[in-house]
Amino acid sequence: MDHGSSHIICRNVPATDTLPDTPPYSLGVALSGGGARGFAHCGALMAIEEAGLRPDVLAGVSAGSVIAVLYAAGIKPLEMAQLFAGSNIRDFAELSFGNGGLLRIDRFKKFIQKSIGDITHLEQLKIPTYIGVTDLDHGTATYFDSGEIGPRMVASCSIPIVFRPVEIDGTHYVDGGVLRNHPAWIIRPMCRRLIGVNVSPLATPQRYNSLIDVAMRTYNLMAKANQKEDMDLCDVSVVTPELAHYAVFNLKNIKTVFISGYMHTRKALKDAGMWKTARNE
Repeated sequence: MDHGSSHIICRNVPATDTLPDTPPYSLGVALSGGGARGFAHCGALMAIEEAGLRPDVLAGVSAGSVIAVLYAAGIKPLEMAQLFAGSNIRDFAELSFGNGGLLRIDRFKKFIQKSIGDITHLEQLKIPTYIGVTDLDHGTATYFDSGEIGPRMVASCSIPIVFRPVEIDGTHYVDGGVLRNHPAWIIRPMCRRLIGVNVSPLATPQRYNSLIDVAMRTYNLMAKANQKEDMDLCDVSVVTPELAHYAVFNLKNIKTVFISGYMHTRKALKDAGMWKTARNE
């Protein structure tokens, strides 16, 4: 596996023949997709820090890729939530009929770039970070570990039909959750221990009133179908079941979502014997 290339077409299980017998990273954290429910990842990262742990490598899909990038750039979990406080989807997306999607999220890309300052490429992040995407042209799960952050992160968040595909180096990409909504598969061979956080539980929908409703339900079904095997790859697997009914684009419940991620991760780490704070809780 060539970790220096800008993107790699990946098999179901990453090749391990070029990796050392001892994985290079002590602790990895893999963050699933989930839209606005991704703020649970901020709470999860805060719990990980309070446990006296520090991720050596990160992987994220869709919303998880956003949180991974912000964290790897040095932004603390609470600061991430505060960045988005009072926002709504209209602040980040605008109508863009045609070109394969209903909305474009150029504003969102600019917002994230402003938040991380002079950091423009994945190689510049303080923690190695992998962004999971779906190669729409070749029908494969793949990832980026280098290159310009903006388009790669937007590609990972581009839910089909809702957002238009992102073209990078002649290839079109969409949301990584289409084929692998949980990025544990990307970094599992590199980590001695792996914590995975899944913020995409499946709920029974209440309506199908629009094209977006149908698109989101289809996306959620795909994500549900493909994430279990990746959860099973983790040494600690965190889930947030009470978030099932939270809308993907609803940014009004950031505090509640954050607390959910924090509490579930805290419990999971304690159950796994990985809670090592000075308070001896």
